[in-house]
Amino acid sequence: MKQKSHSGTKKRTRVTGSGKLMFQKSCKRHLLSSKSKRQKKASTGGVLAPSGHLKRLARLLNISK
Repeated sequence: MKQKSHSGTKKRTRVTGSGKLMFQKSCKRHLLSSKSKRQKKASTGGVLAPSGHLKRLARLLNISK
């Protein structure tokens, strides 16, 4: 039987053109009125997945890393 990919991880990560994993920064969903403009702007865009998490993420996504 084929191994299934983790659906939640598929929705939360994306692979860049160079093959690196990226995901969104946290703290941008709610309670935004109490956060400064600087803090909100800093959490836009994506962030590369830490090297310590790559093995686990690759296993969840069924990709070779």
